[in-house]
Amino acid sequence: MLSRTWSSIARVGPQALAGSNVVSARQYSITAPRPLEIAQKLKVTIIPGDGVGPELIYCVQDIVKQTGIPLEFEEVFLSEVHYTRSSSIENAVESIGRNNHVALKGAIEESAVLHTEGELQGLNMRLRRSLDLFANLVHIKTIDGIKTRHGKKLDFVIVREQTEGEYSSLEHQLVPGVIECLKISTKPKCERIAKYAFDYATKTGRKKVTAVHKANIMKLGDGLFLRTCEEVAKQYPKIQFESMIIDNTCMQLVSKPEQFDVMVMPNLYGNIIDNLAAGLVGGAGVVPGQSVGRDFVIFEPGSRHSFQEAMGRSIANPTAMILCAANMLNHLHLDDWGNALRKSVNDVIEEGKVRTRDLGGYATTIQFADAVIDKFRI
Repeated sequence: MLSRTWSSIARVGPQALAGSNVVSARQYSITAPRPLEIAQKLKVTIIPGDGVGPELIYCVQDIVKQTGIPLEFEEVFLSEVHYTRSSSIENAVESIGRNNHVALKGAIEESAVLHTEGELQGLNMRLRRSLDLFANLVHIKTIDGIKTRHGKKLDFVIVREQTEGEYSSLEHQLVPGVIECLKISTKPKCERIAKYAFDYATKTGRKKVTAVHKANIMKLGDGLFLRTCEEVAKQYPKIQFESMIIDNTCMQLVSKPEQFDVMVMPNLYGNIIDNLAAGLVGGAGVVPGQSVGRDFVIFEPGSRHSFQEAMGRSIANPTAMILCAANMLNHLHLDDWGNALRKSVNDVIEEGKVRTRDLGGYATTIQFADAVIDKFRI
């Protein structure tokens, strides 16, 4: 409750607090017209995470409140940094299960300290495995108003398998000074992620799927992934298929990123490519993502950085988190609300009057949220 009060005070600014303009300043910041509320609001789970995650989540909550978007939130606190205060994975799973099977999540920073003896899996991986969130989907798209280094219009999707591979948390010490880490690749999961990528391409009208691998070196592990993608590709004759080695993929992303449409890859490569591609369109603050399973979806920024050094300073760009909320609204079939929220974000960025520091401006997180509220129309 304290954080919500602080947000309201910070929004009007110290000059307004000094005089009698507090009310008018507050009214000015919520000039978005209030639509009629629908009969029942939909409940979703929020997991604020670490670093600037809580600030970004509370920013979305404020936008929802001020614009009348029909959502209610149940908060679950998960953290490895503050593990003594953290809720359990079981509580998070139960909350998401009873709240329309969706959640809005900030970044949870992985701890290098083992809080439980023998437990190598972090909270992120345990949550994904508990919900079987096998696919991470990140949409890389140029936003009008954001100046990029290359100036090219980009629109491609990265599909990452995120339940096995190098993130299997199977490692041990053979002898002192020698560590063995296992990379696990299984045919069913390779096939599942490949089919997801091709199904997504078919559903969204995309033309090409690129499988990213390192089968020239890891002939068995990545070889299985590549062969499986090739087999699945035969079931989709209308979708063009190509394969590309991961190191060449990085070079091609920097030199000719417009050639990509849908990219599918194992776990570690996906983490690298997500962050590289985010830098092409404006950085970690503007790219939304989602983790998808058969029954559950978690919406989270595509580039998972907790941004600890900015915590409490209200300088983080909330664009990615707000766009995650818009995608969540579309997923919940609240399309008018989701589209209106996305348009208000794009309008603010294109207008260029309110920019956070990562985009070359001096606006705070709260000021950007206020601008989105002001632009919101439905």
